[in-house]
Amino acid sequence: QVQLVESGGGLVQAGGSLRLSCAASGRTFSSYAMGWFRQAPGKEREFVAAISWSGGSTYYADSVKGRFAISRDNAKNTVYLQMNNLKPEDTAVYYCAAVPGYISKWRDPYEYDYWGQGTQVTVSS
Repeated sequence: QVQLVESGGGLVQAGGSLRLSCAASGRTFSSYAMGWFRQAPGKEREFVAAISWSGGSTYYADSVKGRFAISRDNAKNTVYLQMNNLKPEDTAVYYCAAVPGYISKWRDPYEYDYWGQGTQVTVSS
């Protein structure tokens, strides 16, 4: 069992930056693939980024590629999402998710077993 707690959300102007953190409980964090998803009001949850258990592979949605960066620190049981050049359309609740081992369908939220409670990111124009 893994518990996930996100932090770092807030209100930022367009063009600004935020860094989200997701702290995980449990001693097996390093064996979990991690993902970030977001959900805006009235929209479905969408994939943002994912990282393999080792950190050696990363994946991004086209909409954030070149602006966002996912990373992890297995010694701190934490995964990060650095968000730069934020746009109003990035406004959403951001969730981190975890699944043990390797998955091929990184963009599919149903592949992930554990979810955090979410953190709000609001980008003003």
